Amino acid sequence: MSSTTRTAVGLMVLCTLFTSVGQLLWKKGVVGIDFSAPLTLFNFFFVLGFVSYGLGGILMVLAFQRGELSILYPIIATSYVWVSLLSHWIFPDDQMNGLKFIGVLIILASVSLLGWGGTRTGSEAV
Repeated sequence: MSSTTRTAVGLMVLCTLFTSVGQLLWKKGVVGIDFSAPLTLFNFFFVLGFVSYGLGGILMVLAFQRGELSILYPIIATSYVWVSLLSHWIFPDDQMNGLKFIGVLIILASVSLLGWGGTRTGSEAV
């Protein structure tokens, strides 16, 4: 994997999982809030979302220490995959349908191609 280690890729995938969960928790935390009380944003889910997102940021920095930006950064697109797969458990009205599933497959294929292409040089990349 050139100078990008498998550990770096794994850390970046975990980063996207934590940041996606953080965003889902933010949404859960603000659903139904009217923002009239000054402490409405300090509910359990909203704060836990910040913790999860912060852990994701730390994992991203650790991944960047171990690999190439051009290989690792496209992995962030898998956040859309995590949100699509996890959101229906938190929000029952948010269902996975055929088009979303095809979109998930396209994202995964694209990220794989970008990562695989980033490990090839010169005539190997073609």
